[in-house]
Amino acid sequence: MKRTLSARISKWLERWFIVNDSEIPALIWSFLYFFCLLSAYYILRPFRDEMGIATGAENLQWLFTGTFITTLAVVPVFGFITKRYPRKKFLPGTYFFFIANILVFFILFKIGVSILILAPIFFIWISVFNLFVVSVFWSFMVDIFTTEQSKRLFGIISAGGSAGAICGPAIAAFLVNAIGPVNLLLIAIGLLLMSVWCIKKLISQVQHEKKNHPVKLNNIDDRAIGGSIFAGVKSFFQSKYLMGIGAMVIFYTTVSTFLYFEQAHIVEETFNSSSSRTSYFALVDLITNTLAITAQFFLTGRIIKKFGLAIALALIPFLVMIGFSGLSLITILPVLVVVQVIHKAGNFSLLRPGREILFTLVSHEDRYKAKNFIDTVLYRGSDAVVGWAFAGLISFGLSLPVIALLVVPIAGLWSFTGFSLGNKKLKAQKTGEAKVLMT
Repeated sequence: MKRTLSARISKWLERWFIVNDSEIPALIWSFLYFFCLLSAYYILRPFRDEMGIATGAENLQWLFTGTFITTLAVVPVFGFITKRYPRKKFLPGTYFFFIANILVFFILFKIGVSILILAPIFFIWISVFNLFVVSVFWSFMVDIFTTEQSKRLFGIISAGGSAGAICGPAIAAFLVNAIGPVNLLLIAIGLLLMSVWCIKKLISQVQHEKKNHPVKLNNIDDRAIGGSIFAGVKSFFQSKYLMGIGAMVIFYTTVSTFLYFEQAHIVEETFNSSSSRTSYFALVDLITNTLAITAQFFLTGRIIKKFGLAIALALIPFLVMIGFSGLSLITILPVLVVVQVIHKAGNFSLLRPGREILFTLVSHEDRYKAKNFIDTVLYRGSDAVVGWAFAGLISFGLSLPVIALLVVPIAGLWSFTGFSLGNKKLKAQKTGEAKVLMT
């Protein structure tokens, strides 16, 4: 009876989620890992956004610049750690480092350090924290799952993050009045500790399956990655394929930053109180992540399988291009919300899984070092540049509708780049990976 029930569950999973029975344990731990990670982040995120506005929407470019400078300082340190230590040590170590940071913030908030001092520091720290921990997560996933598995499973794994992104704000909203906002930091610490536990269980599961069962998972060995701390930068500039991924990230970040600044100005004009603004941010997150998790469970794998990676990477930027066209004509909060939801939900359900699939064809070293350079330095560098560009456009007297119109061709380039990279990966699989990826 037990075996029959297990067989039925496996058959149901395979039918609805395109999952093989042997992949289920690793998939569950990956799902839980991402769930805990983004639950922790989304408990803190609405407070970060409020900290950004608390410093003044006109000063956001300074916060983005501070984030970029901090990222530049952290990347060589991460390169050194990946050079010296094996994955099973530096992966948990990364999270323990950020847990220690949260404890410091908890103490500073408790002893009453001025919000004017803590607001910019906390905003910058959260921005760096988010990129690094998520980048490390996806590097680990690319290490474990093969290219074929990634097309089927990354959507489901992403759903773990979306579930966490729904649970996190819900926890914050339910407990904030009872325990106070500062004590939410302790809950975030607990969730990050659970992420570390999932990492250890996942490594153990993968090693067990590789040893005892014919599961086509990639192995996790005890060796350090090695190489130079700047090897990722060198690899990036030597590979047109990696530079293409970098270009896609730059276009994505450019559009995201313009949208974030437009949102900050419109929200600042629409709402008068801090609580109403925080409530708005939480509501948008809730709508976005609810739509994203539905798509991740039932649509992502099927869309990529039926239409191909190229279409999956090009679709959302194309829809965002249409959205910015509408925002340039009708620059009001409801239109902004629609564009924001399409952008965020589309990124979670299609763009991020699709982008991580692109990394399954590069070397183990590049999966951590070059990928980390792209996910952090290029991402935050684009944030900083675009932040100042937005401030400059405003200072020159351009209105929000005109700025929205300027984003339309950038979204078009983003869509074209995603389509080209998807086709290039397909060609690499058919005609020889190394030769194609370096051209």
